[in-house]
Amino acid sequence: MQQWDVIVIGAGAAGLMCAIEAGKRGRSVLVLDNGKRVGRKILMSGGGRCNFTNMYAAPENFLSQNKHFCKSALSRYTQWDFIALVQKHAIAYHEKTLGQLFCDDSAKDIVDMLLSEAKAANVQIALQQNISDVSFADGQYTVITPELSRRCHSVVVASGGLSLPNLGATAFGFQLAEQFGLKVLPLRAALVPLTWQPSDKAVFEEISGVSLPVTAEANGTMFPEDMLFTHRGLSGPAILQISSYWQPGDEVLVNMAPQTDLVEFLTAQQQAHPEQEVKTALGKLLPKRLVEKLLELNVFANQPLKALNPKSIKQIADSLHGYIFKPNGTEGYRTAEVTIGGVDTDYLSSKTMEAKQQPGLYFIGEVVDVTGWLGGYNFQWAWASGWVAGQYC
Repeated sequence: MQQWDVIVIGAGAAGLMCAIEAGKRGRSVLVLDNGKRVGRKILMSGGGRCNFTNMYAAPENFLSQNKHFCKSALSRYTQWDFIALVQKHAIAYHEKTLGQLFCDDSAKDIVDMLLSEAKAANVQIALQQNISDVSFADGQYTVITPELSRRCHSVVVASGGLSLPNLGATAFGFQLAEQFGLKVLPLRAALVPLTWQPSDKAVFEEISGVSLPVTAEANGTMFPEDMLFTHRGLSGPAILQISSYWQPGDEVLVNMAPQTDLVEFLTAQQQAHPEQEVKTALGKLLPKRLVEKLLELNVFANQPLKALNPKSIKQIADSLHGYIFKPNGTEGYRTAEVTIGGVDTDYLSSKTMEAKQQPGLYFIGEVVDVTGWLGGYNFQWAWASGWVAGQYC
């Protein structure tokens, strides 16, 4: 029977950060993971370059049933703290857009950095470990795998959510929370493409690959970014962002020309080119294949601009500034970047990430009901929640 101070379950962003911090405190730390390699989600994120944080990360960029819970961790380990760690390891990085920071070279640089820090803190890592049972008695936890039983004073659950099951995602963390009496809030896929209704699919799948800058809105929240038409539905950053706020049955309101007042634009085109057709004028602003589809759907009638009166110009403008899609659903966990919901934060200390009613049991990262926007925010939550737990476990 091996004895450890801390066993961390999950060798992802949150788990490795926690293990490093606990190891620095002189704790004996073992990280267990069910995969063949550490940091699988880190390695595939950001197209293989890892969008490791966001310069503008703040509590308002996160969804949770308790929107105040994340404030403590995010204020104590900030994006600037993680950037300083990246700089310490001389990893070259750049800002892509909107504060999103990516490695210049490869996401492997971030994993190598974490492994280097873990080694310096005497952290041990064991891979391909399938945990069959975790129990608590006499102030200690027993963690059982087919090969070995291990005892420890603290267990940190950093096993992630249900997103990207091909990377080894399981419900283990949620099941463990419930085993120890913590509430798990309803789970759903987020930062995920939305799928077509059959009628829309028949029309729009032909313009798969077309993208344009839009604002996408659902339930009073709006995101300005690109939208991409796919064979299955709508994707692109604006849609991934709004998917976190969208609920089944909801509409998504899309402004296809957010930077242009279409009434002014069409009126000016009418005065300058009265013989020009409506679709030709709109083709100056929108992808031509999209304009053809909107014409096919009778969003507007194709006629010379001189035939339009102010009312018909406003109708065209309104329909494009507020085009309504009613998605059929999402692509689900297979392509979702994160899982919304998870361990209810009411059952955790925001100061330590420890379960209030179960001493020595901690939950960090995606398994917790804290979900960030697209753009490095979820990694920042992983670093921050992991760092915090590592000070106490």
